[in-house]
Amino acid sequence: MSSTASQLRISRVGEVTQIEFIESKILDESNIQQIADEMCSVVDEETTPKVMIRFGNVEHLSSAALGALITVNNRVKGKDGTLCLSEIDAQIREVFAITKLDKIFPIFETSDEAMKSFS
Repeated sequence: MSSTASQLRISRVGEVTQIEFIESKILDESNIQQIADEMCSVVDEETTPKVMIRFGNVEHLSSAALGALITVNNRVKGKDGTLCLSEIDAQIREVFAITKLDKIFPIFETSDEAMKSFS
């Protein structure tokens, strides 16, 4: 892994790994690759990953970031895990709807609702 500072805040609550974006704009291609690699390594550490990605800080998301989320989701599904998203801004949520990604990812208004989905 590179020595670049993490773009993510990662914590564990019970069996669930919570990933939160530090930056408000997820646009830069190299940052997105680093974020994807970091999320995939978190998933790889788990036998059956339970992952919640919080978008509370995120104001802008590029299409490359959406691609990275799909990659992470495929990795989670490949290990019979669960991935959900929470706290997505209305404009970004619209992008998920337009691209039909809201059919792939369970999306919750709050992290509390997302956490309850794992039980």
